[in-house]
Amino acid sequence: MGIFSALQTAVAGLRAQSFAMENVSGNVANSQTVGYKRMDTSFVDLVIDRPLNQAIAGSVRAQSNQAISLQGDIRPTSIPTNVAINGSGFFSVSQISGFSDGQPQFSESNLFTRRGDFQLDKDGFLVNGAGMYLRGDSINLQGLVTSTNGILRITDTTVPARATQRIEYSAVLPMTAGTNHYNNTNSDTLYDAPPNAPFGGPRTYVSGGPQTPIIGSESADFLNRSISGGSVVVYNSAGAPIDVQLRWAKVDDNEWNLFYQNDASAAPGDPMWTALGEATFNLDGTLATSEFAFAAGSTINGQAIPAGLDFAVGGSGLRQFAVPNNLIQGLSLQQDGYPAGVLQDISVSSDGRISGIYSNGQAFAIARVSVAQFAAPNALKARDGGTFEQTIESGQPVFSPDGARLIGGSVEDSNADIAEEFTKMIVTQQAYSANTRVVTTAQQMMEATINMVR
Repeated sequence: MGIFSALQTAVAGLRAQSFAMENVSGNVANSQTVGYKRMDTSFVDLVIDRPLNQAIAGSVRAQSNQAISLQGDIRPTSIPTNVAINGSGFFSVSQISGFSDGQPQFSESNLFTRRGDFQLDKDGFLVNGAGMYLRGDSINLQGLVTSTNGILRITDTTVPARATQRIEYSAVLPMTAGTNHYNNTNSDTLYDAPPNAPFGGPRTYVSGGPQTPIIGSESADFLNRSISGGSVVVYNSAGAPIDVQLRWAKVDDNEWNLFYQNDASAAPGDPMWTALGEATFNLDGTLATSEFAFAAGSTINGQAIPAGLDFAVGGSGLRQFAVPNNLIQGLSLQQDGYPAGVLQDISVSSDGRISGIYSNGQAFAIARVSVAQFAAPNALKARDGGTFEQTIESGQPVFSPDGARLIGGSVEDSNADIAEEFTKMIVTQQAYSANTRVVTTAQQMMEATINMVR
């Protein structure tokens, strides 16, 4: 039986090397497939139970080893909806199971993949190159999660306008007001002097009380005796822009009044500039007191200022120092309103949040990618399209971004290396040829035995 056993063992070797060559060919064929995980081959010896002094080498069986946990190279694509996982974890995806009223219906069973070449389809779903649809958590514009691990669909293509609620102002005011009047005369830094100025006498701002506005006929002289305080565009509830022009007028050594232009085309006898408030400073230049407020019902060029608009300078927002050119320095004006906007682009952060970037310059988190972690990822069962399904050996998925960093605008390439696969191919070919020689030799020995009987 020795010759027959040798023949059978050689045939088993041929079968095992054929299995290994099949895996090599599949790895080579998928060397450019996004997210592909190579299949390696290992060999197990099969030994017949015999006495120690009569033991033989035995036969062989080939089996596959999946290299699922081995990460491929991450390649940038410049497509913002493409996502690569750097680290452990898998995207949760589903297939289309059918259609109802023209809308796709999806399988409830989760599949898992590293193939992240997702793009938006015509219905707003994120689908990869293998036709798998991305799952995750949906987030509304208020930042609340509305569904978990569902099929992601980008539907918030517009955002409504938001009225400005707060203006944050910071600047360094000069010790000497570098007004046009001061630059021409090298004197008179106070806008309410001399007494015969066309303002009609001193105009001291009273905290909490009304201030006589600057009318159209006084505007030129007011501009001559004040310095620019910057400008900012605020928005009403309809998203209409309102241009707020500001000017500072120094009324005492350490006291300034701030005005805004309420009507750029005011008639000579109508208000053009209205007081917003006052600020006083300590001798060291720090802010002592300040009070700024838009009166209820105020308008700018005919548009109502958002109700309750807060003008905030904070404890260190305003200071007074000697500065070059005697003009305002370090000016910063920020406001929190914006007009309505439409979705223009999408970005993915490292924690898996998908943010919509809108035409009004705003960005909102609209979804979060589900990242599934497995205790034994190499025990997953391979499916078509670079997907895997859980098994008893792999354990249940845990949806957590821990251990993974998502990279937007990139994909993970195949982890099959052509050079390595060619090396395996040569070794497999030589082993296969050697087994054929064993078969040939065993056949010749059998023929010699048969001829001996004759």
